[in-house]
Amino acid sequence: MAILINMKRLLTSCFGLGRLPLCPGTWGSLPPALIFALLCHFRISVLVTSVAMLVLALAGSFVCVKFSPAIIAATGRTDPREVVADEFAGQSLTLLALSFLAIEVFSTRQIWGTAGLGFLLFRLFDITKPWPIRKLEKFPRGWGILADDLLAGIYAAIVLLICIELWIHPS
Repeated sequence: MAILINMKRLLTSCFGLGRLPLCPGTWGSLPPALIFALLCHFRISVLVTSVAMLVLALAGSFVCVKFSPAIIAATGRTDPREVVADEFAGQSLTLLALSFLAIEVFSTRQIWGTAGLGFLLFRLFDITKPWPIRKLEKFPRGWGILADDLLAGIYAAIVLLICIELWIHPS
């Protein structure tokens, strides 16, 4: 039984990132942003990059919903800090939105800047939780942990797409 809970902790903490002492949600958000930036940097096709972001979002969502109830029970907290699979999923969703753009024509600087801006916007919405993000935390078990981050990811994606549109096509 201890091995099973340790495996669940390993997955929900994104292989230990959520167990780092400072800013676990930020650490959990970092891998999708780096993966996205690297895929774009090495000019991997938009389709492959989009599929990768979708797979990461789905994997993070599945892990969060399926395994976080065990971590909730083990820690006695409704949203344990170590569970960062939700941030992993939300950040992936933010960057998935970029598949609607012609990112293959972005310069290296634009790629890394876009990934960085997407990262910062997601963290901003995840931390501040504007309406109605905070309300989603009330969903039961793993769904409450996940839902607010997915909506934060959607908010960040919308703002990111607007910023890119203004940046690339200023009036």
